[in-house]
Amino acid sequence: MKYSLPPSPEVRDACTDLDSLLTADINANRFRSVIVRLQRSFDIYAATCPAPFISPGLIVTPEIRIQSELYLPMADIVSAFNLLYSFALTYPPILSSTPFYKAMSWADTFVELPPYLQFSVNPALLLAKLLADRDLLTEFLFVSFLPRRFYGGFDRYPEQQKCIRKWLIPGKTGTLHCLDAACGTGEGTYNLALMLSAGGFAPEDIRIEGWTLEPLEVWAANHRRFPHDTYRKVLPRSAATALIQREYRCRITFHCRDILTSPQPEYCGRAGDKRGPFDLILCNGLLGGPIINQKAQLDRAVGNLAQLLAPGGILLAADNFHGGWKQRCPRTELRTSFELSGLGSFEAGEGIGGLKPD
Repeated sequence: MKYSLPPSPEVRDACTDLDSLLTADINANRFRSVIVRLQRSFDIYAATCPAPFISPGLIVTPEIRIQSELYLPMADIVSAFNLLYSFALTYPPILSSTPFYKAMSWADTFVELPPYLQFSVNPALLLAKLLADRDLLTEFLFVSFLPRRFYGGFDRYPEQQKCIRKWLIPGKTGTLHCLDAACGTGEGTYNLALMLSAGGFAPEDIRIEGWTLEPLEVWAANHRRFPHDTYRKVLPRSAATALIQREYRCRITFHCRDILTSPQPEYCGRAGDKRGPFDLILCNGLLGGPIINQKAQLDRAVGNLAQLLAPGGILLAADNFHGGWKQRCPRTELRTSFELSGLGSFEAGEGIGGLKPD
């Protein structure tokens, strides 16, 4: 899905843009038989399952997990809620982000939901309520596709920022083109813009793009709004407001892009030209972690990013996002991928960097 937005402070823009992503009216009759089946399963569970029942705050033991799966098969629940996602969104959903993906049981899924979605342990009742309440459904969609575990806030990579400042010391001429290639909801993108602004770059001296696969993330990054998490908007909104007041708004855009797909024509030079559009690319919390870690996949992602670099440009990658414990491949493998793509690798703060030869 092609979806691009520049930051906007206007509530009207936020509502219009969100309406383009969410289905205006879902026909609840399509879910009647699904809800009936889930209700039957829950009735059997409630009538026959020994205590303790699934409830908020419950510590899910293996016995509880087995009981839940016996009476409330996760396959049936996943099928029902995946159907909801497909009807609620105007684009194909990325189901691997949802709380149902790889969940071991309904008990495990339920206890991880936010409190306002734990009004009933009955999945049939939850589904029916979501179909009847658009505001609640909107919050549920954001809970599903923008879970807290995906995001790390501002200033996560201070040593990497020092590396960027050092790289900028020689003095770059012309517009500095930057890409945050795994921008999520834009915290790192805004952080980069603030750093460049503080370093003396005028609005006309920079252009920054943030890329992510999830359209709801593009919307949240653009509007600094989180329907499911009001506290999370404070820092992004403060940062974006400061940038907008200094006329940087038109120099930042967010897009749905897949780094595993070859760069689109508008990002490529002429035939035989190795010049990409970006002087600086950040790809934090993605390469080598739980999402992109297989060698072929990693090499393809790094190769595509290297193709997007201008000569003399740098690619920086770090993964403090997961505290390091979800790193799936050693740093040496990542450096090998950089070097196979023609980049000279080097240590860069919390992660590594790759320099494209002039």
